[in-house]
Amino acid sequence: MRRQDFHYVLPQELIAQHPLPQRTASRLLCLDGASGALADRRFRELPSLFNPDDLLVFNDTRVIPARLFGHKTSGGAVEFLVERLLDEHHALVLARASKPLRAGMHIRVAESVDAVVLNHEGEFLRVEFTNAVLPEFLYQHGHVPLPPYVRHADSPEDRERYQTVYARVPGAVAAPTAGLHFDDSLLQELERSGVRREFVTLHVGAGTFQPVREDDILKHHMHSEQAFVSQAVCDAVADTRRRGGRVVAVGTTAVRSLEAAAAGGVLRAFAGDTSLYIYPGYRFRVVDALITNFHLPESTLLMLVAAFAGQENVLAAYRHAVQQRYRFFSYGDAMFITPAQAARGR
Repeated sequence: MRRQDFHYVLPQELIAQHPLPQRTASRLLCLDGASGALADRRFRELPSLFNPDDLLVFNDTRVIPARLFGHKTSGGAVEFLVERLLDEHHALVLARASKPLRAGMHIRVAESVDAVVLNHEGEFLRVEFTNAVLPEFLYQHGHVPLPPYVRHADSPEDRERYQTVYARVPGAVAAPTAGLHFDDSLLQELERSGVRREFVTLHVGAGTFQPVREDDILKHHMHSEQAFVSQAVCDAVADTRRRGGRVVAVGTTAVRSLEAAAAGGVLRAFAGDTSLYIYPGYRFRVVDALITNFHLPESTLLMLVAAFAGQENVLAAYRHAVQQRYRFFSYGDAMFITPAQAARGR
């Protein structure tokens, strides 16, 4: 399979730059993976798509203010994107500067606080923050790590809206954006209708912004991300199966968490790094339906969705979404997707 097989044409004006005033006001494109049928709906209609005993699985990671701006002792500007907090004083970061940063360099990121470059780890730098305690320092001095296609500087609005209402475990540098459409009222309505919910945690890393550079997608390697799936989630999935309900993942990160925990053939509690790469031909062991936003052309996230609902079905749905002027990407509209028959692994 070629990277170009997952291309589609997207007018720039369809890339949402700000969230809608209400979280649930987004549109919802429903795709039946078995037939390819499409239906245009509103996100607030979501409860009508569920049955009692269905299980929603959310990712409860919390976005940290992971973007820092600083300068070298020479005065040159440096931008850091914190990929992972290692302890109270150390982190892995991506750096942007006019010249590569070397071990031993001091980057002033706040008054009396330096980030000292210790060494390179692949494309990341391991840095030590002197006179600062993480993550508190980031909450005081960091900026919301908005995706590169959002063209405005972060604002107080982004601190609230680039975060799910159920976020509780700090560690992500990008939001699990399918969850941005839920508010407390909608969650309560789903609960009253008999839909249960559980939470996994996957700390979305900077790799989510990295493009696929290989023409042959099988040569692409995913960044590893920390994921946690509890025994309570495994028990809830098993109970849902017994009751005849569906497991509905909210976002591709919830999909990857569940499927990574089932990589051995049976869903088990999981805590560790995952670099699971899902593309067409993958057979899903856990997930029965998916709520997700629209994804960038030629991205691994689009490949995952194509694996779930069928490549031609998904690309046809995206063409429809462009024609109907849906809003795209993190602050955009959503999809509710059921699987193609070939995607089922059970």
